[in-house]
Amino acid sequence: TEKLAEAQRRFTTLRTELQSTLDAQKEASGASTLQRRRKPVFHLSHEERVQHRNIKDLKLAFSELYLSLILLQNYQKADLEKARCQIKSVTNSKNSKTSDLGKWCLTVLFHSSIAVCSLSEEVVTNELEDGDRQKAMKRLRVPPLGAAQPVPAWTTFRVGLFCGLFIALNVTVILSGVAFIDGPNVWPLVRIYRGGFLLIEFLFLLGINTYGWRQAGVNHVLIFELNPRSNLSHQHLFEIAGFLGVLWCLSLLACIYGKFTYIPMQVNPLILYGFMLLFLINPTKTLYYKSRFWLLKLLFRVFTAPFHKVGFADFWLADQLNSLVVILMDLEYMICFYSFEVQWEDNAGLLANTDNQICYSYSYGVRAVVQCIPAWLRFIQCLRRYRDNKRAFHLVNAGKYSTTFFVVTFAALYSTHKAKNHSDTQVFFYLWIIFYFISSCYTLIWDLKMDWGLFDKNAGENTFLREGIVYPQKAYYYCAIVEDVILRFAWTIQISLTSMQIFPYAGDIISTVFAPLEVFRRFVWNFFRLENEHLNNCGEFRAVRDISVAPLNADDLTLLDQMMDQEDGVRNRRKNKQWKRSQSVSLRRPRLASQ
Repeated sequence: TEKLAEAQRRFTTLRTELQSTLDAQKEASGASTLQRRRKPVFHLSHEERVQHRNIKDLKLAFSELYLSLILLQNYQKADLEKARCQIKSVTNSKNSKTSDLGKWCLTVLFHSSIAVCSLSEEVVTNELEDGDRQKAMKRLRVPPLGAAQPVPAWTTFRVGLFCGLFIALNVTVILSGVAFIDGPNVWPLVRIYRGGFLLIEFLFLLGINTYGWRQAGVNHVLIFELNPRSNLSHQHLFEIAGFLGVLWCLSLLACIYGKFTYIPMQVNPLILYGFMLLFLINPTKTLYYKSRFWLLKLLFRVFTAPFHKVGFADFWLADQLNSLVVILMDLEYMICFYSFEVQWEDNAGLLANTDNQICYSYSYGVRAVVQCIPAWLRFIQCLRRYRDNKRAFHLVNAGKYSTTFFVVTFAALYSTHKAKNHSDTQVFFYLWIIFYFISSCYTLIWDLKMDWGLFDKNAGENTFLREGIVYPQKAYYYCAIVEDVILRFAWTIQISLTSMQIFPYAGDIISTVFAPLEVFRRFVWNFFRLENEHLNNCGEFRAVRDISVAPLNADDLTLLDQMMDQEDGVRNRRKNKQWKRSQSVSLRRPRLASQ
């Protein structure tokens, strides 16, 4: 009944806010027609922008309210079924009394929630969708909860087709590369195409993440604030990854066999990445338009972090960028390569015939700056979160990302001084190692304790874990801990082999091997990070987004306290069959602060 009372209050609030917005629009429409004609369409006043935003927010708020009512009804049905089973087990008879009790429960428990559902449908249909019930129900209706949504058969077919082609083409790429590419010409090719492969790997592993979350009951749709009526399933992510993987292989093969074709091999990478960019920013409402628009909006929020509040999806994506930093560095290399080193007249290789190659070095500092971008984004996000809620652990988290600046700085100084044979090279090398070790220990402890919530002293029988776990086998957690420790310190192998110079291009080979492993580490991290967030949401009894157009102010809090102090509180509605519209109480709860 408490959740039902809350839903009734939210409905009353939203209906009041809707009425206020509609009244304001009617007053605005009463302005002179001459003034509206003279004003350009794209020059909207502040009041008009606020009204448009309010209508949009109200549609979303009613949609979330309807979703919460469906969840409440599902819970009531399960509770009623459990009560029926208990009554039957006690009475051990199927008589009319049990049936009468079931009818009474159905009438009493479901009447109010069904009434609010009906009123919500009526308000959205008549006030927000101009009487179009089909359009209103399309906005309100939610798919069956608790199970994966059916995927069209053609999507499954395309997933199998693209993944099969990708595997076959990968084998062809490896054999062709061994046969036709030798010497240093391979490394510009590897650096240019490595980023594309990492992106494809990330999308495929994200599809596995999505499948695992859904199977384990982790509510990633709520955590990322996705539209529960329309979001990408794991098969859609597999399809995108497979499709881009096929294009990646074909482009790489066109480069390898460039001297046998009429297309200069230098053009092939530009065609591939140009197509990927167009696929992302395609303005037409095709090719998963809503999901692409959500990603673009999220990227914009990530890169403008200091200017607005940071949500879970914002810092989650910034964390992914920290594991995909090789993509940014290879993008910087590609831009530099095509600007300064490429030789368009040479169709036999991508390497410029010069001994002064600057694009894969720290000589001008650009590479170091690019390498720090993901850590900088998380750093300023942490500072913004501290500004918003004044929790000190956000500053501690910011300190974790600040260690990356020192690691990159001393790595760049060591590389440039080593190239010039300076006497202080070893000093920067030791400083680089020291800060790398500090950074690895810092991030490892934060991963296990804060992001995953492990090593809880109240874990009970879940030794070294936490009290509540979602995934069925404890071995998953212990393997993830070992994997995170190993890959967090994998840089020691890379530095050792690079410093000893056992074979040519050791640094390129090791970095090419470890870059996909870092993406895999982030893939494992995602499982337990979202599990921890899901358990925190469950602890807060949060199953839907809390959306209200009107802000919560001191008067609302005072009124709410007075209502809760009354003897019948806000639960007894029998005295007034019609919901009161004189007061508007916004019950927007603060979002859960995630570590």
